Amino acid sequence: MRCQVSVLYFARSAELAGLRSETLSVPRQITSLQLWEEIVKAHPRLAVIQDQVVFAVRQEYVLLGDQLLVLQPGDEVAIIPPISGG
Repeated sequence: MRCQVSVLYFARSAELAGLRSETLSVPRQITSLQLWEEIVKAHPRLAVIQDQVVFAVRQEYVLLGDQLLVLQPGDEVAIIPPISGG
């Protein structure tokens, strides 16, 4: 079973995806890595930041891996690449 989630792109991820937000249909039960792979399927250029990206689901940071997520329709997923500064 699939559900619609809001994906928000920030900084470099927005540049690579070519947009700041969108709605994607993804499986309701999915690992965090599988969710990232679904997003990369829609925007292959995002693959270059996989090792540096911070991923948040429902405003909680999530590590990319085998952590199982149970998503609800309308959940918010944020893609936050590393931010440099000084």
